Amino acid sequence: MNGTRKTMTALSLLAAVGLLLAGASRAQAHCDTMDGPVVKDAQRALDSGDLNPVLKWISLDDEAEVREAFKKVLKVRKEGAAAKELADIWFFETVVRLHRASEGAPYTGVKPAGTDLPHFIVAADKALAGEISVDKLAGHLASVVDEGVRKRFAAASEKLSHASDSVKAGREFVKAYVEYVHYIEGVADRAQGAGGQGGHGVRPGQLTP
Repeated sequence: MNGTRKTMTALSLLAAVGLLLAGASRAQAHCDTMDGPVVKDAQRALDSGDLNPVLKWISLDDEAEVREAFKKVLKVRKEGAAAKELADIWFFETVVRLHRASEGAPYTGVKPAGTDLPHFIVAADKALAGEISVDKLAGHLASVVDEGVRKRFAAASEKLSHASDSVKAGREFVKAYVEYVHYIEGVADRAQGAGGQGGHGVRPGQLTP
């Protein structure tokens, strides 16, 4: 039982790091939606006139550009509802673009509110907000990694048993073997900090059961 608990703990750590970082690099990343935390803080800043909530999302090198954009938007917002709407959207796009750049991630526009996100990203926010326990989040992630490893291991093992039958069978084994090893390698790379935004390691959709 103690060994099982240690195994689950290790898997939880791998999954928590690997899946959350993998999710962050996807096209539907959390930070570029209208109901994501970056835009929410940008909206809060515009409504209050206080830019501080936004600055934590921006690198020091980009702070001057954001401050200048903020001044322009506050001025334009006074010119009517239509001008306010356009100015706000432009500010959101500016902040999200610079935030994505600071992560080394591509900017593909601000997605609408309600855009589907990886459920692990949603769960991560819920855990941080105290809506679910971090143990539940980590355990769920661990179960996904466990299932993913076992599925790929089973496929590679089955192909291995026939790998010598023919060249075709051998190639089928190699294909299953590569997927099996790359999956494990991707999780380990992320957990050890070897992969960054847009770097090598886990690819979009790779960490799925």
